[in-house]
Amino acid sequence: MDNKINKLFAESKHRKLLSLYFCAGCPTLEGTADVILTLQRRGIDMIEVGMPFSDPLADGPVIQSAGTTALKNGMSTEILFRQLRDIKDEVQIPLVWMGYLNVVMHYGFEPFFKACVEAGISGVIIPDLPFKDYLEVVKPIADRYDLRIIMMITPETSEERIRFIDEHTDGFIYMVSSASITGAQSSFGDAKLEYFRRINAMNLRNPRMIGFGISNKQTLESAQANAAGAIIGSKFVTLLNETGNADLAMDELYKALEQ
Repeated sequence: MDNKINKLFAESKHRKLLSLYFCAGCPTLEGTADVILTLQRRGIDMIEVGMPFSDPLADGPVIQSAGTTALKNGMSTEILFRQLRDIKDEVQIPLVWMGYLNVVMHYGFEPFFKACVEAGISGVIIPDLPFKDYLEVVKPIADRYDLRIIMMITPETSEERIRFIDEHTDGFIYMVSSASITGAQSSFGDAKLEYFRRINAMNLRNPRMIGFGISNKQTLESAQANAAGAIIGSKFVTLLNETGNADLAMDELYKALEQ
């Protein structure tokens, strides 16, 4: 069990995890390495590295805007892989690549997963990957490279499908807090908390991380109380853009999470 994602969850059963998302190539093209190494130093447990895409279906305005900036800056799959390879030996925490199916298909599944491993990536999230294609085409290749394909579930996902995902995936399940796009929220209402409780009661095999809408103490604590940990995206991306500096963005984020 060499995969860093599995190792992280196995070793952290008694504490709550915090994972951050940022968009590679934003605010600057060559800033990726600095962001990753800063987050690692500042105590983040896992990082989702977003690959910008011209038509990001699941992303809210903050992450869409970051993607637009990154593409204008010239970010590409090849550049990202090079940046990650350069720091591979320094990165101890799991990196999860997040991007759309088009990007992976353009690269080719086999070469893409091989490049992921060479760049130190432990898992991949492809929000628009159909589950049938995952099972028949993607999983066999990913398994060969010991890569985890992380699947998302939402409040609308049926119990049958959640159990099917739990049975056929490994690593963790990404629990989207709402059926809408990404973006910060001030609190989780009763319907969301009921959804968290419902999934909790299913006693799934895989650990779960809750993401979308986490930006303050209330949303962080709700997520961490109902899963192995929380994923923060839009809030950190906003702070990174505002400060232009990952350390300053982390100072601001930790402050926001105490309020």
